[in-house]
Amino acid sequence: MRNKNLSITALLGLSAIILGAFGAHALKAKIGEDALVTFETGVHYQMFHVILLLIVNMYTGFNNQIKNSISMFLFLGILFFCGSLYVISAAEVDPSHIWFITPIGGLFFIIGWGRLFIAFLKTKKA
Repeated sequence: MRNKNLSITALLGLSAIILGAFGAHALKAKIGEDALVTFETGVHYQMFHVILLLIVNMYTGFNNQIKNSISMFLFLGILFFCGSLYVISAAEVDPSHIWFITPIGGLFFIIGWGRLFIAFLKTKKA
């Protein structure tokens, strides 16, 4: 599963770069300043968590079960949190229609970071 997690992570990193360029060049002229800031927030959170995913999945002190658990929560966080910000800003969807999706993604991020914290507390390898 390690290679699968790393492959998904690389794809998410690639898409963060593409989305960032898309926002900076194509969207800038088409959406308002607030929507652009929202879109950029999604890109930033996606890239921060891609870097974390790389670290988690390359760290030799965790077994595959721990890596998979943390990765799944972070993947879901990117999908729900960042994805909802992209939809709200780029597609100009009224946030009141999908208001519940962004906090669910944030909760997945929190659980992923919490799982990482617990994994570090329990790990025997420095």
